[in-house]
Amino acid sequence: MAGLVFALLVPDPAGGRRSAVRDRLADTVAVTVALAYGSLMVPLGDATREGAPLPWLADVALGVLCCAALLLRRRWPVGLTIALLPVSTVSVMATGAVIVALFTVAIHRRGPVALALGVAYVAVVPVYFVLHDSPEFPVWVDLLVRGVTTAGALGWGMFVRAYRRLTGTLREHAARLEAEQHLREDQARLTERARIAREMHDVLAHRMSLVSLHAGALEVRTDARPEEVAIAAGAIRASAHEALEELRGVIGVLREGAAGRPEPPQPGLADLPKLVDSARAMGTTVHYTCELPEGGPSVVLGRTAYRIVQEALTNARRHAAGHPVRLTIGYRPSSLELTIVNEGAAEARSGGHGLRGMRERVSLLGGTLHAGRAEDGTFVVAAMLPAEAAA
Repeated sequence: MAGLVFALLVPDPAGGRRSAVRDRLADTVAVTVALAYGSLMVPLGDATREGAPLPWLADVALGVLCCAALLLRRRWPVGLTIALLPVSTVSVMATGAVIVALFTVAIHRRGPVALALGVAYVAVVPVYFVLHDSPEFPVWVDLLVRGVTTAGALGWGMFVRAYRRLTGTLREHAARLEAEQHLREDQARLTERARIAREMHDVLAHRMSLVSLHAGALEVRTDARPEEVAIAAGAIRASAHEALEELRGVIGVLREGAAGRPEPPQPGLADLPKLVDSARAMGTTVHYTCELPEGGPSVVLGRTAYRIVQEALTNARRHAAGHPVRLTIGYRPSSLELTIVNEGAAEARSGGHGLRGMRERVSLLGGTLHAGRAEDGTFVVAAMLPAEAAA
């Protein structure tokens, strides 16, 4: 029942099936109320007494036609009310239709318009008394009855109008919040995809640099022994296989419908020794110093540090192969510091994605990163990651 009342008070947006059903129901209620009120006023008023402007049968017939005209009230509320006002001076049965029409005007039009029509409805009472030869009640009684019913119809209509406006505002607010929520979800999805893209670049660049290094060695060493060729080919195959696995995992995350798929575990500082050993196995001399307290930094700091070191070692193999690299990691209560020095002075390419990705990672944590040639000719990558950034 409460849902039915709410549907009548606050209709759904126009154009839907529910809106059409609601309009038909509202029309039925309006015509029924108007007929009931008019039927009640016919015996109570002067319609059946001598001297009435119309015979009571004609009065009822005219009132029924006026009630049927209420089907047009939603399209022309003001015009219909103006047309019904003269009829109310000769037909008691039509008063129900006028009351419902005033109620509709109060819903769909501004307050001054509804009040003006309400005053006009009360003002035609003297006309009715002039047309009636011998009314039973004095004119003030009819003025009082019409004034009370008019005030009730206008007051209820204005309340419904305000209630609809409030509900419409709440609906718009809810729709705006839902749209903003979708926007935040889309932004979060784009941010996550950008992060995955950085991960993909770091991983694939590392793997493919190994492939390129071994392939280059095979190209240069035409006199390599079969054992050396087999070792290099095995390393190429393993690196390519790992690169394909990483790429397959990233594509699986980016593919539609894989939102609930668990993401593979990300490397951290605990994996740095394995990364250093891999670089050494590829022929790069790495002097590794790590000073971390028990427990170490957070997972986020560890993952970022790992990716920075991975990218730096990849650049060292790519641009200064054969030269030693010094890697130092220190941890203070306020920050995690990394220093990677390439004695071969590999050139930093400002247009490359590697250094740009490093800076983005460090910037997201509120840290600083310096990458460039030092005075002694070495190439230095120094990063400072604040410890509280991942708190």
